[in-house]
Amino acid sequence: MQTDLIRIGTRGSALALAQAEETRARLMAAHGLPNDAFEIVVISTSGDRIQDRPLSEAGGKGLFTKEIEEALLSGGIDIAVHSSKDMPTMPPDGLELSAFLEREDVRDAYIGRAAPKLADLPQNAIVGSSSLRRQALVRRLRPDIEMVLYRGNVQTRLRKLAEGVVDGTLLANAGLKRLALDHVITELLPVEAFPPAPGQGAICIESRIGDRRVLDLIAPISHERTTQALSCERAFLATLDGSCRTPLAGYAQIDGDALSFFGMILSPDGRQVHEIRREGKADDARAIGLQAGADIRARAGSQFFESWT
Repeated sequence: MQTDLIRIGTRGSALALAQAEETRARLMAAHGLPNDAFEIVVISTSGDRIQDRPLSEAGGKGLFTKEIEEALLSGGIDIAVHSSKDMPTMPPDGLELSAFLEREDVRDAYIGRAAPKLADLPQNAIVGSSSLRRQALVRRLRPDIEMVLYRGNVQTRLRKLAEGVVDGTLLANAGLKRLALDHVITELLPVEAFPPAPGQGAICIESRIGDRRVLDLIAPISHERTTQALSCERAFLATLDGSCRTPLAGYAQIDGDALSFFGMILSPDGRQVHEIRREGKADDARAIGLQAGADIRARAGSQFFESWT
């Protein structure tokens, strides 16, 4: 396939660059294109620059995408590569999530300094995380543990851990594997007890709606089962809260034509939990996610959200 230079927009962290490089490698293999048919364009985002407070207080998930999406809309880049779990549920007008690469392991990884397993941490240990979901899940399992805000890229968090700032931290196994850092993991947390964020482990590509040149380019690397699973998970997220304010988990699995979904919402302290399971056809992924979200919202009641937002 012959094409003009394709400019791939990404954040500048080591993980974001690894994801952009993986996307470029898949496109090269799919079309027989050379490395220099692509340019990786690093774009600084507000989410990267704000390190002193939770994203929920600073503006939500869109802080990791705003500047990249502005470059995409203006024509400065041709595609944007993101971590799917960082994406707001509604892209800006004119843009769409047009491809999802085959998903990596969805599990969370615990990296411990004081103890190799989360359950074995001493009383009142300190664990660092910037994720409200991870904070709430840890508090659910170990109410004695002190959770502290822990921002920064993967390398920064691992350095702080080594320096003794915290006794342990949690990161996505997928990201550690993409950085060849999975050797630092001391425990992989089971999905049943520690379900992932919607979209965790999947790389997505964002493009301009109707850009046929780009759509034809990326179509061969889009993974159908991952796309179906994330359609369900993101629909579940959209019915609840598409920002960083709600501790929630959602995971859809595809087996042939069948889909099974598990969702959870928690209060920030982990004391209140609502879970839901749904099954159906993979072709109905979005509808299953929307219904699961509506059902769990009705079950929890408005007071569940109003009591702590």
